[in-house]
Amino acid sequence: MHQDIEQVLVSREQIKTRVKELGAAISRDYAGKDLLVVGILKGAIIFLADLVREITIPLTLDFMAVSSYGSSTTSSGAVRILKDLEVPVEDKHVLIVEDIVDTGLTLKYLLENLRARQPLSLRTCTILDKPERRMVDVEVDYRGFCIPDCFVVGYGLDYAQQYRHLPDICVLKPEVYRR
Repeated sequence: MHQDIEQVLVSREQIKTRVKELGAAISRDYAGKDLLVVGILKGAIIFLADLVREITIPLTLDFMAVSSYGSSTTSSGAVRILKDLEVPVEDKHVLIVEDIVDTGLTLKYLLENLRARQPLSLRTCTILDKPERRMVDVEVDYRGFCIPDCFVVGYGLDYAQQYRHLPDICVLKPEVYRR
């Protein structure tokens, strides 16, 4: 285990099992539909790659990059689009894939932004959900794991662009981000 990690919260085996289940549910729910999967960079990239390999129906893939954290451990609440979609969402079934939903501010912004572009449907999928940190009401349609209010890294999640490569979802030692 990495020296900055306090504990493994969700193991790579648990992640693999849950991602298979999510892929099966999404495949079932979107069967026969034109699905556009929108990955939110950078944190969701590893989850997204695993998830789309488990989805058994045809799909198209695009990306958005948004920022609300910078190098902080808490959301600033101000969401900025750093990279927008390359394909239109109008008349498509859109699935937003996120790494984590905590305050809900980023997801609320994304939902409002994409709804204005008139998709046929708009749903959300996240590997991690921290409902006790919610500041706004947002619905998560496909959820990997509900976790307690702790600072996690690994499986795409970072602190100051570090730790994304870790295969498990881990709790970062507080002394690392309080420096």
